Amino acid sequence: MSVAEQSIAGAEARGHGFLASSVGRKVVMAATGVILFGFVTVHMIGNTQAYMGAETFNGYAKFLHSMLHGAGIWLFRGVLLAAVGLHIWAAVSLTLDNRAARPVGYRAQQPVASTWASRTMRWSGFILAAFIIYHLMHLTVGNVHPSFDPANPYANFVSGFKAPAAAGFYIVAQLCLGLHMWHGVWSTTQSLGLVHPRYDALRRTIATGLTVLVVGVNISFPIAVLTGFIH
Repeated sequence: MSVAEQSIAGAEARGHGFLASSVGRKVVMAATGVILFGFVTVHMIGNTQAYMGAETFNGYAKFLHSMLHGAGIWLFRGVLLAAVGLHIWAAVSLTLDNRAARPVGYRAQQPVASTWASRTMRWSGFILAAFIIYHLMHLTVGNVHPSFDPANPYANFVSGFKAPAAAGFYIVAQLCLGLHMWHGVWSTTQSLGLVHPRYDALRRTIATGLTVLVVGVNISFPIAVLTGFIH
């Protein structure tokens, strides 16, 4: 019996089912990670409309809020919120289980996935969680935006990033997102059985390429506003 089968069988024997096993929670983390990766990618692509001017960006925002007669964006937000909640639950519960099982830590050296990104996942995750809350309050609800105009998303985008503190926090959060994304893509390819010297270079290239693309474009937004390229 494999380690995965033992984990599932042990959880089921205790009457807790698939999600109580470490494998089940890792599946939840992987599935929700794919959802979140898809969201940040689509969100990044959508925000590139800011480079096309106010009319295009505001038209894109209007489209989002009119999908399925206004229900689409709330459905989208509901799925996203559920994915974030399940992702955090799986990560925290697995961490607590690992600490309880080995309170003094592992003696054996960690495999190749034990990178600086993986070792800082908790810290970067905490910063990302705080950023998500702030980002919603800043550019969606607007209650921490000093000049928020619900009818003009482009103006909110520009005036919001003109504040150096807000722009700085956004950039730091994107760097944390990069750590999460890199480790997530690396771990996913590992779970697919691509752990082999023959594939490691490809895995590293894919993880790095996707991370640099998303994070680089996202960081370009506050920089473009601060330098006056987007105004």
